[in-house]
Amino acid sequence: MARKMLFAVSALLLAGAMAASAQPASQTESVTVTGSRDAYHDFSKTFAVPTKFTGKIARWEHRICPVVSGQNPHYTAFITQHLKYVALAAGAPVNTDESCRPNIDIVFTTTPQALLDTVSKNDMHYLGYFESIAQRDALAKVTSPIQTWYATESTDRKGRTRLDTGRSIVGGTTVGNFNGLSPTNGADVGPESAGTPGTALTDMAPFFSSSGNRLNDEIHTGFNHVLIVIDSTKLAGQDIVPLADYISMLALAELKPNACQELPSVVNRMMADCRHEASDTLTMYDLAYLQGLYHMTTGRNMVAQRSEIGDVMTDRLAKVK
Repeated sequence: MARKMLFAVSALLLAGAMAASAQPASQTESVTVTGSRDAYHDFSKTFAVPTKFTGKIARWEHRICPVVSGQNPHYTAFITQHLKYVALAAGAPVNTDESCRPNIDIVFTTTPQALLDTVSKNDMHYLGYFESIAQRDALAKVTSPIQTWYATESTDRKGRTRLDTGRSIVGGTTVGNFNGLSPTNGADVGPESAGTPGTALTDMAPFFSSSGNRLNDEIHTGFNHVLIVIDSTKLAGQDIVPLADYISMLALAELKPNACQELPSVVNRMMADCRHEASDTLTMYDLAYLQGLYHMTTGRNMVAQRSEIGDVMTDRLAKVK
């Protein structure tokens, strides 16, 4: 019975989400759409985050395979299915294989910092792009009740894909250290290099094949892994649907910190200092942004991608007026 209810709620989510891109005359009369083309482009600018490696907007190019831990089975099933249905409505690729390898980890824990300390030690590439031990340590600090870490990868015009990283300690092309450098006289050359003389401390930039076109160089960036950590002690009693919607936004798009929107958004509900209208569910504006993200041309530059998302939002939202 509980399983049927979970799927029923997920089905309602999909139906509501698809209403933003559908336009049946009998249903659109009661829909009120606020905003303008400029407002939708501003919405895109507020959300969009350029990756540090290519300066472009990342999205999922692999089929998503989420896994939820730290919750009871009913919550776990609901959040997992909820995210998949939002992804389908947005146009993101979804892996339907039950034995797929997870690439989205959603973790509820009462000790988030201890978890991130372990990640920093054993799976540091999950933290995302960094160029020094100090940057890695800063990335691993828990600063909010819900926090997300994005590991990205870039693919060139010949189809060669590399993890976005600034140091050889997290993979990539290792550079030979001809001096056999190792810590001496108390010098700090990085803990990961201490036992590996002959390995460079930093990585050379990998070579990428490009079209040379400034508007579209055919190099694109996608998510390799997304880690979402929820502090259970600070979000006790949180309604499951708004939380699942917010988690879905974080899992499918990298959002700017404190991305408070002037238009109604479920993201506003999670922003402590946001004075704009909040929503208890994913709004048509949230969904239109995700649809724009998964419709945009991946090889274009950041400005063109952001503009393209705004144009898609304008087109989608005009159909529900």
